[in-house]
Amino acid sequence: MTGHAGVDEREPTESPELAVFRRKARSFLSEHAPRRAASSDDDATALEATAPDLASQKEFQAALADAGLAGITLPKPWGQGLTAEHQHVFNDEAGGYALPTNAFLIGLGMVIPTMIEFGTDAQRERYVAKAMRGEEIWSQLFSEPGAGSDVASVQMRAERDGDEWTLNGQKVWTTGAQVSDFGAVIARTNPDKPKHRGITMFIVDFKAPGVEIRPLRQMNGGSGFNEVFFTDVRVPDASRIGGVDDGWRCAIAMLMNERVAIGAGGGGGRSVGVEPIIELARRRGRLEDPLVRQGIADVYIRTRILSYIGQRTRDALKAGKAPGPEGSIAKLVGALLARRTSDLGIAIAGAGGQAWTDPRDSRWALGVLSAPASRIAGGTDEVQRNIIGERVLGLPKEPQVDREIPFRELRVGTHSP
Repeated sequence: MTGHAGVDEREPTESPELAVFRRKARSFLSEHAPRRAASSDDDATALEATAPDLASQKEFQAALADAGLAGITLPKPWGQGLTAEHQHVFNDEAGGYALPTNAFLIGLGMVIPTMIEFGTDAQRERYVAKAMRGEEIWSQLFSEPGAGSDVASVQMRAERDGDEWTLNGQKVWTTGAQVSDFGAVIARTNPDKPKHRGITMFIVDFKAPGVEIRPLRQMNGGSGFNEVFFTDVRVPDASRIGGVDDGWRCAIAMLMNERVAIGAGGGGGRSVGVEPIIELARRRGRLEDPLVRQGIADVYIRTRILSYIGQRTRDALKAGKAPGPEGSIAKLVGALLARRTSDLGIAIAGAGGQAWTDPRDSRWALGVLSAPASRIAGGTDEVQRNIIGERVLGLPKEPQVDREIPFRELRVGTHSP
């Protein structure tokens, strides 16, 4: 059963508690959430991204929190303290709705869980409830021009000055920085330690003097990513998350939260599913083409596999296990699915998917242009394969000759000793 099917019954194996929760979620969504348009290859998808309606998103998120449906699996008193099964029920009911929550995905899916785990009581008291209600928006700042896949090679500096730190450097590919209030940033605090051991995580106010945000225009027409420059930005030590020089542990936790959010949530990129592709093939007169049918079957099978991987991840979380390598498996599978789906869609669409007269046909070009990003964001395919090889298959780690060398002696990224 899916919530948007309109059947007012619980799943056969669902407990009475989950059935009550399902009815609560269904009632809230029917009253507050906009319905999702029916899937077809005529769905309008603008190539030029538009600015999010933050006012309506904040209003919806506040209502979600007031209804006890925000932070479902986060521990009390910060969240609802419920199980991954409750989250799955909510996601099931939300399947037929276009939830206006994009602005909060990074904060609530990555930053806030990390703050709850590693932050101070004062930080949790100050920031968590406001983030949960959508009053403040968060970003994550890890990547740099010389530190992408090798995040531990960050060169942004944080130098201590009494009870404050001074931050200087550049971050890149920061999602949503242009609409965010705060960010969780990692910076180099001790270049005399090996690269993984001299990093510290901080909370930074995007309105602080010295912070400059520059949107990046992508090839798909969007500009949701940003460069963020820090010039003598003052940050109080009270805004440090975790211990000094222990930020790598916090960063790993945040990355795992990200991969689980991407993977368990259903994929690593823009995958439109099989229904729009079937409709497209029907309209193009290619539904009986055996190669097209084989491609559709392949996408369907991989979509189902990804859903089972997501269920396995949710079951692990339900059992109290910290996010682990299963998030990398789901993230990799989702990224590969996004590419197969976009390739199949544009192949069926033909010239009409590349030079269209109807702007609604832009969705197929947008899929092709967006899919490569899913193989980079949250960790490249190669990084995910290394994690899977080492932590799932038990293969030996790749040689890392620089692991015990002080960072200032390394030639990494744009850094030259």
